[in-house]
Amino acid sequence: MDQYLIILIILGAAIFSVTWMPKISKKTGISYSIFYVATGFVLYLLAPDLLPNPMPQKNENLTLHLTELIVIISLMGTGIKIDRKFSFKTWSSPLKLVSFTMLLCIGAAAVMGYYFLGFGLASAVLLGAVLAPTDPVLASDVQVGPPNEGMKSETKFALTSEAGLNDGVAFPFTWLAITIGLMFTGKESSFLEWFALDVIYRIVAGIVIGFLSGKGFGILLFRVSKKYEILRTRDGLVAVAATLLVYGITEIVHGYGFIAVFICAITLRHFEKDHQYHDTLHSFTDQIERLLVCLLLIIFGGALAMGILEPITLKMVVFSVTFLLIVRPVFGWLALSSSKMKNKERLAIGFFGIRGMGSIFYLAFAFSKYNFEHQDELWAAVSLTILFSILIHGLTATRVMEYLKREA
Repeated sequence: MDQYLIILIILGAAIFSVTWMPKISKKTGISYSIFYVATGFVLYLLAPDLLPNPMPQKNENLTLHLTELIVIISLMGTGIKIDRKFSFKTWSSPLKLVSFTMLLCIGAAAVMGYYFLGFGLASAVLLGAVLAPTDPVLASDVQVGPPNEGMKSETKFALTSEAGLNDGVAFPFTWLAITIGLMFTGKESSFLEWFALDVIYRIVAGIVIGFLSGKGFGILLFRVSKKYEILRTRDGLVAVAATLLVYGITEIVHGYGFIAVFICAITLRHFEKDHQYHDTLHSFTDQIERLLVCLLLIIFGGALAMGILEPITLKMVVFSVTFLLIVRPVFGWLALSSSKMKNKERLAIGFFGIRGMGSIFYLAFAFSKYNFEHQDELWAAVSLTILFSILIHGLTATRVMEYLKREA
C-alpha cells in the first residue's frame, strides 16, 4: 500500500476524532492525550513498515521543528485566554513557580542525573533543563478556559500562566548545558558569555519584542481597522500569523521567541480586553493546537512501540517517578506556602507539573547544538517521564479540578 495514502487516512481520522475529544475527556475524566498515545503505539505495533519512522534520533530536524511549532502555537493560545492583567502582585503565584520551583527542579534533576543516573555534568544539567518547564501543550485539562469565561480559579490561573512563562525562562539552562559541554571539549565558551547573552540579552529581547508586537497588533486590529474598512478582519488566522511573525523576528535577533510569543499574546489580550475577537483568536489557535497534538502524540506512541525506551533502567524509572511525584510537587507546594491559597490548591498546583512537547523540543534543540553523551539514555529518560506524566496527570486532572471547583 502507498505509505502516503495511509498517512493521510490516519491523519484525517485523528483530526476528525479530535473535534469531539475535549467533550469526551470531560465526560470520562480521562485526557485525550492517553488515547492518541495508545493509538500510535498500536498502529506502529501492527504496521511499522507502512508508517514513517517515529524515532526522534532518526528525524532530528522534523522533531525539532514540529515540537517548536506546537509550543509556540500553544503559547499564543495560552496568553490570549488569560483574563488577569499582569502585575507582580496579581501574578505572584506563577512568578514564584518560575523563579523558585523551576530552578529547584532543574537543580534536583541535574543532581540526580549526575550522581544517581551516572550522566556527565553537561548531560545531567540538560536533563534538569528539559524536564523543568510545565508544558503548555498537554496541560489544557488544568488550564483556564476561553477568554472572558469569568472563572476565578487560582489553581488554573497559576498553572496556565506558569506554563506560558517557564517555557521561555527555562531556555537559558538548556544553553547552560550546551555551554558546559563546549567548555569541556575546549571550545571557546564561558559562563560570563552565557550569563550576558543567554540569560540577560535573550530574555530582555524576547520581552521587549513581544510587548511591542502585542501593542502593534492591538493598534492595528482594534484602532486602525475602525478607521479603515479594508483593514478590518475577524479571522482567527491572525493569531497564527502573529505567532510566526513574532517568533521568527525574535529568533533572528537571537532573543527567546517563546517569551516573545507569550508576552505578545498577553499584551494583545489586554488591548481592548473585553472584545469578542479574542474568542475567535483563541478558538483558532486551539483548533490548530489540537490538530498538532494528535499528530505528535501518535508519533510519540509510535516511538514507544519502536523502542525509544529500550535503554531504560530501574534507576531511570525511580528517577522519573521521584521527579513527578516528589520533586515537583514538594517544590511547587513550598513556593506557594506564603500565599493565601488553600492547602489543597497548593498541593494541586505542585502536583500538576505536566511534562510534554516542550521537553522534547529542548532535548532536540540541545542535540542540534552539541554532541552530548548518553543521548539515547536522555531520550529514554525524558520520554518515560513524559509517558508517566500523560498517564498520571491524564487520569486525574479532570477529577481534581472538578473537586476543587466544588470545594471553592
